[in-house]
Amino acid sequence: MRPGYVELDLVAHCGTSTKGEYLHTLNVVDIATSWCEPVVIRNRGREEVTRALEEVKGKLPFPLLGIDSDNDSAFLNGHLFGWCKEGGVEFTRCRPYRKNDQAHIEQKNWVAVRQLIGYDRYEGEREAELMEEVYRDWRLLVNFFQPVRKLVGKERAGGRVRKIYDEARTPYRRVLGHPEVPEEEKVRLRELYLSLNPVRIKRRMEANLRELWQRRK
Repeated sequence: MRPGYVELDLVAHCGTSTKGEYLHTLNVVDIATSWCEPVVIRNRGREEVTRALEEVKGKLPFPLLGIDSDNDSAFLNGHLFGWCKEGGVEFTRCRPYRKNDQAHIEQKNWVAVRQLIGYDRYEGEREAELMEEVYRDWRLLVNFFQPVRKLVGKERAGGRVRKIYDEARTPYRRVLGHPEVPEEEKVRLRELYLSLNPVRIKRRMEANLRELWQRRK
């Protein structure tokens, strides 16, 4: 599959109440390479959602070709439809009540958002800034240093099904190995990879997380 076709979801940081305005994470994962881009949005308005989409588009190491969204967030789908139409990006939705249609993003929501940020409520500007700093480091760790395995097939033996996975590789390695990614982008990614210090990145991220958790509602 060609890189650039992504699944997208919105994760609310509302705690136990959906009243008022609170922060969200717009989480995006590329189906072919597992490249992940979480972006903070301060509200669900068109301007903020559009800004986040443009940010994701600029960060992806390949052109954005298609977006698949869920069926629950009508406001997000409305914004997405117009934005995709203007930019020539294919737009699809999963089937109602079929979580398996978005298995890639559902898994990343847990790994890249909930395990990291948690379920508490965040709503202020400082909280948004801290979460942005966390994601700025987290995207480097998850894309360049965390290998993932992708399901490539299934075998049935009687009443049991055995899942078959490929070799574990980081999203970075998957991007480098894909023939559809331009060579100049691969050169840029290699240079970035050589400049990264994962220990330093993790320490900085954890410091921002500690401050963020102290401000949770």
